[in-house]
Amino acid sequence: MGPANHPERDECAALSAELARYRARWPGEAEVVDHFGALLGEGTGAFVRERLGGHFTASAWLVSADGGRALLTHHRKLDRWLQLGGHADGDCDLARVALKEAEEESGLRGLALVPGVFDLDRHWIPEHKGVPAHWHYDVRYVVRAQDEGYVVSDESHDLAWRPVAQLAGDPDADPSVRRMAGKWLAAMPPAAGTP
Repeated sequence: MGPANHPERDECAALSAELARYRARWPGEAEVVDHFGALLGEGTGAFVRERLGGHFTASAWLVSADGGRALLTHHRKLDRWLQLGGHADGDCDLARVALKEAEEESGLRGLALVPGVFDLDRHWIPEHKGVPAHWHYDVRYVVRAQDEGYVVSDESHDLAWRPVAQLAGDPDADPSVRRMAGKWLAAMPPAAGTP
């Protein structure tokens, strides 16, 4: 009899490797990566929302086909413009969670996930409807859209395509949205005809 398959263990190992690559790419964020690595060390229990000390979530930096715009949600609970995303609910494959959340919250189909962790953000979620305040360890992935005809879900007040360059310089934007916009602009190849 061969070794038993353990997809959750494999997915945790894959995320650990992704965190190591992220640390190498963004050495200034080593402390953030350490927080994520420590939580990952707790195993699959870190992927459920019932872990009130904090748990993993996944988000999508959902960009237009040309890469110039990002789709943001006016989040119903937090009342801020943010990227699409949500709870892992026990799924250790956070890339899959990010893609699923992007599809569900935007109504867009044919979305394409870009492999690799794009951004990490550990943020405090205030108490809401009896759920105590807690940490979200949000792992963010780039997702590309071909179509832009979104549908607003019941999790949002609204959705909007916003120019990434404007988000990067908008002092009123969420700091993590500004950070992602800056990372995206730095990673984008220059437009054709640009010196």
